[in-house]
Amino acid sequence: MNPVQGYHLITPADLTWRLSNLMRIPNADFLERTGSENMGARLWRMPPMSANTLHKHIRAEEFYFVLEGTGRLRVGEETLTVPKHGGVLVGPDQLRQVFNDTAEEVLWLIIGAPEETELLPGATNKPDMKLIYPTDPTQLPKELAGAVWPPKD
Repeated sequence: MNPVQGYHLITPADLTWRLSNLMRIPNADFLERTGSENMGARLWRMPPMSANTLHKHIRAEEFYFVLEGTGRLRVGEETLTVPKHGGVLVGPDQLRQVFNDTAEEVLWLIIGAPEETELLPGATNKPDMKLIYPTDPTQLPKELAGAVWPPKD
């Protein structure tokens, strides 16, 4: 993978927020305009009583960092509580899911490396998605029992 040459300043005005495909979580990709092949970084705004996908990675490690609120993350069979400005590093083989079982929004910064370029739009090689989603990616953690997520459009 080629390293980025020079530097790229990214300001809040440069970010484009969108809803994730499966779970409809607002997110903004910090590095999409840089062309980085080495790492990915996104902001995720977790609404109250919501969850992101249950997934793992092919080779990327991910660092989960809470910017606002109190974060909740399941890794394998464990549920972790991550305080504001706390973080968790998760290896590629671990099934993981960020969720919010509180009444307040939680803002996460999630950084992954190496970037799994086969998952990017326009990639010519597409992986077997069962490597990433070995089970139903939309299932909610036990802490959200009775909640309905994602919202119906």
